[in-house]
Amino acid sequence: MGERTIVPFGPQHPVLPEPIHLDLILEDEKVVGAIPSIGFVHRGLEKLVEKRDYQEMAFVAERICGICSFIHGHGYCETVEALFQIEVPDRAKFLRVMWGELSRMQSHLLWLGLMADAFGFESLFMQCWRLREKVLDIFEKTAGGRVIHSACKVGGLWKDVDNDMLQEIKETLAGLNGELQEVARVFLKDYTVQKRTQGLGKMNGEEAFNSGALGPTLRGSGVAMDMRSTGYSGYVHLNFEPVVEEDGDCYARTNVRMREVFQSIDLIQQAIDLMPEGPIENKVKGSPKGEVLVRMEQPRGQVVYYAKANGTRHLERFRARTPTFANIMPLLNMLPGCNLADVPILVLTIDPCISCTER
Repeated sequence: MGERTIVPFGPQHPVLPEPIHLDLILEDEKVVGAIPSIGFVHRGLEKLVEKRDYQEMAFVAERICGICSFIHGHGYCETVEALFQIEVPDRAKFLRVMWGELSRMQSHLLWLGLMADAFGFESLFMQCWRLREKVLDIFEKTAGGRVIHSACKVGGLWKDVDNDMLQEIKETLAGLNGELQEVARVFLKDYTVQKRTQGLGKMNGEEAFNSGALGPTLRGSGVAMDMRSTGYSGYVHLNFEPVVEEDGDCYARTNVRMREVFQSIDLIQQAIDLMPEGPIENKVKGSPKGEVLVRMEQPRGQVVYYAKANGTRHLERFRARTPTFANIMPLLNMLPGCNLADVPILVLTIDPCISCTER
């Protein structure tokens, strides 16, 4: 056994987009262990349920994270709707699916750009973010905001999308699909990308599941677990199968996210084709009482929302368990045995979102 050295990695690093700190235990250039530290951006958002009523809290929930903002707002609203035991109109369900999948697309495209930047592929990074801008343009036209959308409310939606705009979205996504093919070819066929990712950070399905992995980190190891399969919101009416890769390495996890971008385009087109006419909200009156747990699928994996109400205007407790928190343990299991130069790729491969994690 060689001499061991402890090297601090993060929270500020040229290829690390999130403030996570790792104490890496090295033998020469080989990582033999890692100790994580988080807690750099804690904001106390969950405490605000004591000061904001259940309708206002939807705007706070969206601000848990800018990248995952719509699905956080959606998840919070579905949680409170379960407390009220009310059903959302079908048109609102399909529009929630559309915006949720657009959110997944822009999140995955952002991650693919960061992954390309970690390889040193600057032009590929710019290309991914150029395509992401087109998705954000759709958000701006339909919801009014590029990052924070404020479209969801308890009982339905604040905003509708007219049918002409829905057809324009379909046409935009059809064009985007062709441009994404070229990006996918580089990520999945390029020799350098394959050399940097294949065989790195391997986890079989049992290891990934037992360590608590979620989302593409889990599905890249062959486990077909995706909360959209439960049929929440409008997904029950759509043709959906989880995207799964069997190899369990960084290449497989990259492939899952790339394929999920194309899958999101297909789901949005299905939702638009099936979009019913009708209202976009059911009026909510009174104050809820009880407690409820709701599970949804964020771009990074399963997110769990818990709410407890005591019959007043304010929830007594709101809690969000986000997927990055669950994926840190699988990351620590992947790191031992890799080279120091591969650590940024492995950290990125779980697509960390520390803003979500710490709230």
